[in-house]
Amino acid sequence: MATTPNLTRHLRALGRRDPHISRGVREAGTPKSRGHAPGFPTLIRIIIDQQVSTAAGLAIWRKLEAVCDGKVDARVLLDLGHAKLRANGFSNQKANYALGVAEAVRDGALDFDVLETLDDDAVRSALTALKGIGPWSADIYLMFAMGRPDIWPVGDLALQHGARLLMNLRKKPTPERLDKIGEAWRPYRSSAALMLWHYYGFRTRR
Repeated sequence: MATTPNLTRHLRALGRRDPHISRGVREAGTPKSRGHAPGFPTLIRIIIDQQVSTAAGLAIWRKLEAVCDGKVDARVLLDLGHAKLRANGFSNQKANYALGVAEAVRDGALDFDVLETLDDDAVRSALTALKGIGPWSADIYLMFAMGRPDIWPVGDLALQHGARLLMNLRKKPTPERLDKIGEAWRPYRSSAALMLWHYYGFRTRR
């Protein structure tokens, strides 16, 4: 993800073009920059976080770290196997997805160093070729692990609700409409997404 100075600079540039962004920053402040190291552990954590609350995802992740003695890598995960993943909070489906990613790393079908050399679309294609990694998961990896500045995960519900609140829309935009809205925020859509998530949290906590 963008460093804090870059995030501030990106939002300032977007705010000059779009009063919604500048108003959001005035009301809610600048969101914190956040990110994770690129690689296998982060992709597994993204799988864990699919369609669960932040607290639930974190609890499962901490269990996994503990059972792996702090070293979450493909070999360790394959040694654990399906039953132990299930015993530590993974659903049947997510255990299969995580082991599939581990097998892809073991077999050389997924190379995180190679991903770093690819453009956004090529990374997205490589990741979504894996079972259990859809567009949302690929975009979250691109944003938070690879720090790509122009990622726009239109299927994210919190992002849709953030756009509704920030832009005073009657209802949350569809992914198609959100995609069009985001065109105005190129080439810093990752920073715009962080702002919308932040604004959604600000409004719903009040």
